[in-house]
Amino acid sequence: MLLTIDTGNTNTTFGVFDGENLIKKWRLSTVPERTSDEIGVLLRQFFSLGNIDFQQVLAIIISSVVPQLNPAFQKMSADYFRCEAIFVDYTFDLGLKILYESPKDIGADRLVDAFAAVEKYGKPCIVCDFGTATTIDVVNERSEYLGGIITPGLSVLADTLFQKTSKLPKVEVKKPEKVIGNSTVTSIQSGIYHGYIGLVDGILQKMINELGEKPQIIATGGLAALIAENSDLITIVDETLMLEGLRLIYKKTSLLR
Repeated sequence: MLLTIDTGNTNTTFGVFDGENLIKKWRLSTVPERTSDEIGVLLRQFFSLGNIDFQQVLAIIISSVVPQLNPAFQKMSADYFRCEAIFVDYTFDLGLKILYESPKDIGADRLVDAFAAVEKYGKPCIVCDFGTATTIDVVNERSEYLGGIITPGLSVLADTLFQKTSKLPKVEVKKPEKVIGNSTVTSIQSGIYHGYIGLVDGILQKMINELGEKPQIIATGGLAALIAENSDLITIVDETLMLEGLRLIYKKTSLLR
């Protein structure tokens, strides 16, 4: 079995693959101070509750945008699974020509998303990952990773509006029933939701025009389905794209060894 780990700014997602099948997925809050033992004990509990033998895990591959947690995950992998964790970064040969100005600055999550999108849906493609930050990245038909955009995520916008104003309440991020809100809460929800759809579709259309090709547009991340529902341009929602990408990268790299 393969354990895939996606360490994001807000949540860490774990996926267990038996061959090509994702048999279990769990999510934890990302806590930079968490120790290797805390992570290991929690994972052992998850495996037990899922009736999965943790001793069947033969490899661990990780995408992390929280570098201060990497030593804890490295030690946890060795102590609790007897594995040397593989951390994906820009040095991996993913079959993409990286045209980013400074490849070492690209988040591992963006590279994994781009690779997975190409492998699963072909090229050219644009992949949108809706998390704490939203990233939208582009691969052209020549397998060139062109880069993309980074913008605050939907939840960050909602939280910032609450934090920076005196009277506006904190609201749940959801699609309102109507565009015209008839209360402060629904007005905020409408502004955040429909404003964000406009932001996403506006950026996507400009990217398509600049690319000059007809890409597949894939959405992933916790809010992907919510945003794609009203987007005119997103064609595919794949909420496990990151975990699948890690599996595919492990398969590719293990075959090269």
